[in-house]
Amino acid sequence: MPRPTAAQLAYGSCTVIFSTLAMLLLSQTSSGAGIAVIAVAALLLGLLVAMTVPMPKRTPAPAPRPVTDVAPPMPATAAREPVRESTAS
Repeated sequence: MPRPTAAQLAYGSCTVIFSTLAMLLLSQTSSGAGIAVIAVAALLLGLLVAMTVPMPKRTPAPAPRPVTDVAPPMPATAAREPVRESTAS
């Protein structure tokens, strides 16, 4: 199983925090059982959000190409001769 990305962790954590606060404020519950139900529901919602964030697609590395652009060897007739400059001033 692949590890979660930073975006998945961030979205899931924010969902848990904000949905817990919203459900607690909207329900105005003060019982322990009600708070536990809201906490479990928020955790499940955060897990759902984290798992539905798209994962980055891994592309396989391209296969190495054979080297074909090597220059052919120079023929013997095209060998360079030393340059001789005149020293006349």
